[in-house]
Amino acid sequence: MTPIKTRRIVLLAFDHMNLIDLSGPLQALATASRRFSGAGPMLYDTVVASVAGGLITTGCGLAVQTVPLAALDGLAIDTLIAPGGCKGEQFYAPPQLVSWIASRAPGVRRLCSVCTGAFLLAAAGQLDGRQVATHWEWVGRLKQLHPAIRIDANKIFIQDGSVWTSAGVTAGIDLTLALIDADFGHRVAIETARQLVMFIKRSGGQSQFSVPLAAQSIDGGTFAELHAWIAANLAGDLCVERLAEQAGMAPRTFARLYVSKIGRTPAKTVEAMRLEAACRALEDTGLPLKRIAVAVGYGEEQTLRRVFQRQLGVSPAHYRGRFSAQSATPVL
Repeated sequence: MTPIKTRRIVLLAFDHMNLIDLSGPLQALATASRRFSGAGPMLYDTVVASVAGGLITTGCGLAVQTVPLAALDGLAIDTLIAPGGCKGEQFYAPPQLVSWIASRAPGVRRLCSVCTGAFLLAAAGQLDGRQVATHWEWVGRLKQLHPAIRIDANKIFIQDGSVWTSAGVTAGIDLTLALIDADFGHRVAIETARQLVMFIKRSGGQSQFSVPLAAQSIDGGTFAELHAWIAANLAGDLCVERLAEQAGMAPRTFARLYVSKIGRTPAKTVEAMRLEAACRALEDTGLPLKRIAVAVGYGEEQTLRRVFQRQLGVSPAHYRGRFSAQSATPVL
């Protein structure tokens, strides 16, 4: 067994930052260390730092204690995490913090951001030419300020070389679990997620939105109740006629209005929701593929296999092997 090397993770702080952008990753790192370090070295040594140190008031009003950046002089930093959050509709990047990031980034193994923390890394010149994730609502502003960045408005998190960026708020926990996975293996990451009582450990390739939430963000909630009903009845007959009946419309009217509002057919939404439910079942349960196929409305295992190959490019078994804790092994 390879000896554990403690990794120093520095989490930056500044006034009006999002508390969860700090506390989420911090708790995930602490949970992994507490559960897997045992009597040996800690997996992670975490430091919360701000320009001058002392108390920093977060956006929700809670103050957090920090050390000054100067206290890190001469110390090796494995991973640097920049949080998001700001006061108002424009992100303010503190000049001293930006300068410090620019000076320390070349010596850091991993550079990360949560939510609008991408603005901090961008201001420090660390994201030009990179593929980047950030909160969907801030994509336009980040593009305008930094046109050399390639922004993906949908991803939960993205790794581009040594730079990792994530979407809004809770996505910082997803990113941190991915860091833990990269450092110490899938079992450590998934068990950390279970300790945090996270519903699912999401991969970076997944969308910032669940299928119903993504649809709701597009159409303003016109079909929100219908989507909730679909999610509760995936194993049933979800043909256009049945959906139209549930929506209280004639089939032709429903199909036309649905496409105009959502941008895809009702059948495409049903398939996406069934696929999402199948992924959750593969990740969270040990149910056989046949039972999962029936439960989510595919009927037969072979249909489930075909959908996974067409939509994700992998088999259900391969997907389960990658994202289920049952087949994972630690690399401590």
